[in-house]
Amino acid sequence: MAFLQIEQVPVLSDNYVYLIYDPATQACACVDPATAAPVKKRLTELGWHLTHILNTHHHHDHIGGNLELKEAYDCEIVGASIDAARIDGIDTQVRDGDMFTFGSASCKIFEVPGHTSGHIAYWFEEDKALFCGDTLFALGCGRLFEGTPAQMWHSLSKFKVMPDDTRVYCAHEYTATNAEFAITVDPANAALQERMAEIKTLRAQHKPTVPSTLGLERATNPFLRPDTGGVQKAVGMTGADVVDVFAEVRRLKDNF
Repeated sequence: MAFLQIEQVPVLSDNYVYLIYDPATQACACVDPATAAPVKKRLTELGWHLTHILNTHHHHDHIGGNLELKEAYDCEIVGASIDAARIDGIDTQVRDGDMFTFGSASCKIFEVPGHTSGHIAYWFEEDKALFCGDTLFALGCGRLFEGTPAQMWHSLSKFKVMPDDTRVYCAHEYTATNAEFAITVDPANAALQERMAEIKTLRAQHKPTVPSTLGLERATNPFLRPDTGGVQKAVGMTGADVVDVFAEVRRLKDNF
């Protein structure tokens, strides 16, 4: 069983880059390096040598540091086969259902289109860690720039196979704003009300709200709850098709 160390590196205004270190082999991965300098600084502080970059999708605030890091560390860049043309410096192409070996650990690849057409997520089952990029956020999900509501709902539904204690390492600190919206479409949710208070406390102390857990997201994230009576009632769609409800929640958030 792997026992990975995970470091969170805040970059830009609200991005998170993650470093994953396997003490057994000294393999070290960087997930979605928006920019290289803060990553290199933290690697030096930790004494880790970067061996891999794991990209979830092609947006510049996720691959912006790829080439500089590859030049500095001669690391292997991993990304989606279906989006290889848009991943700078890609070496290894992965597909839905693939198992990717990282040091003494392995992760399962999920194709999760919606935010972009070629978005993927990395699930380290033994370490209870999901790196989902901009597909799932704490109390939110990514905007549908290249996909449809049906695609995004199907993508989010893939995470249902994962246990509640899976940690959700999303790529942005959007939680406070997401919470303000979530309560408008799930106002009777006591768990959400409690979570909002915790978020306010954390942000007042300038502490991150990420990672969360899938169990917490299932209980409070409206984008995982379009099949619940509370959300359907709040958006005036009781008994409607779940994809239609999801689409309405996403539309409301886009205009919030």
